[in-house]
Amino acid sequence: MDDPLDRLEAAIRARRGADPASSYTAGLFARGRPRIAQKLGEEAVECVIAALGPEARAIVPEAADLLYHLLVLLADADLTLADVRAELARREGVSGLEEKAGRRG
Repeated sequence: MDDPLDRLEAAIRARRGADPASSYTAGLFARGRPRIAQKLGEEAVECVIAALGPEARAIVPEAADLLYHLLVLLADADLTLADVRAELARREGVSGLEEKAGRRG
């Protein structure tokens, strides 16, 4: 497991059920999916704000926060990066317009 996202996912999953006073991640899990989703939205907005600023590198820490909160949401829903990777693989070779049209039905 040498991928940083895989290591982060494992660390997040290890904190499920931990004492919320001892871990920010455990605290998110304890507060439930609505709070996790809210934090994900906040981080997405912060990433957009950074993207609109003059310094491109400012996007990087915001993107890291966004990915972290996405992984917490996935773990809370009993989903994994493997699930997301499988969906991306399924979409490979399909144009974005075709993929979006397929979701409307």
